[in-house]
Amino acid sequence: MKKLIIGLASVALALASCTPEAKKEKTLCEAFEDKFLVGAAVNQWQVNTTDEKLANLIKTEFNCLVAENCMKGEVVSPEEGVWDFKLADEFVDLCEKNKQACYGHCLVWHSQAPQWIFSDKNGNPVDKETLVERMKNHIRTVVGRYKGRVKSWDVVNEAIEDDGSFRHSPYYNIIGEEFFEIAFKTAQEADPDCELYYNDYSMDKPAKRDAVVALVKSLREKGCRVDGVGMQSHVAFDTPLDEYEKTIEALAAANCKVMITELDLSVLPWPNGNQGAEISNNFEYAKEMDPYKDGLPEEKEQEVTDFYTKLFDIYLRHADAIERVNFWGVSDGDSWKNDWPIKGRTDYPLAFDRNLQPRKFVEAIKALVVK
Repeated sequence: MKKLIIGLASVALALASCTPEAKKEKTLCEAFEDKFLVGAAVNQWQVNTTDEKLANLIKTEFNCLVAENCMKGEVVSPEEGVWDFKLADEFVDLCEKNKQACYGHCLVWHSQAPQWIFSDKNGNPVDKETLVERMKNHIRTVVGRYKGRVKSWDVVNEAIEDDGSFRHSPYYNIIGEEFFEIAFKTAQEADPDCELYYNDYSMDKPAKRDAVVALVKSLREKGCRVDGVGMQSHVAFDTPLDEYEKTIEALAAANCKVMITELDLSVLPWPNGNQGAEISNNFEYAKEMDPYKDGLPEEKEQEVTDFYTKLFDIYLRHADAIERVNFWGVSDGDSWKNDWPIKGRTDYPLAFDRNLQPRKFVEAIKALVVK
């Protein structure tokens, strides 16, 4: 009888270990919760979705979110003296409802800026004093509105060229290099407790890496708070991961927190080389540039898995320096890569497919930490 009882107990224990709750697979963010946050950029349709499957995926797979477009200047300040925070408010409300860290993107960027900010009533470029005041007012208003609710801001976005020189944007042409200092100090004054970042693409390029590190050092010497750098990470199969890792190391050595801010991997051919995220580049559609219209072959899917596994292995080696890894989108179907730099293509850059199912690489990267 005693052996029977022991046997029954063993069976009961085995059955208990097979319950759905015990076998529940960790979500993407749960898998890396001891290493760094895992997030996604969401568009406004996703913020307000009535699709329960999508809403649940956004809530459970990610523990932080960033607004894809609704916090950009052209949206919140479409005309001089006119503010529209409806969409941005809904985004911040969603983050708080889901108990997800909320990241602000972005305050000063030459693209998707409110174009009136650079011109007078006759369409001529404004003078330095006018643009400085307009820029400061924009930062104070936006950061001040979400004070204590947004964890960090991308203060300046994409202001350095790949060769390490300053981009000659309207901010630079009218104000000069001083605009960096003014922007960071204004953001710091508006919310002293918020983390402040510089954000850019092509951060695997040595000249750009050196220029960004020098910029951070210079700004700090001028009394600016610069907590870290966002590495956008719009990567391709030919991205040199050794140089990419060197950038993480260089930023960490400069006492910078690292954000992987806009991660996606394009599987499509490029007209003339990986151009990071220079959205002004556009090319005509050609069938040969859209080879996976009907689906991604298994060998290409495996190539994606191998690349992402290498990438996350780098992140894990430097987890002490990385605060978050943020995919630029939720699923392949809503990725901007389907329309850039060639409109109308079919790309496969993200962690979830067009049916909101995890891509093959998701299991592989989780296996790096989930034993």
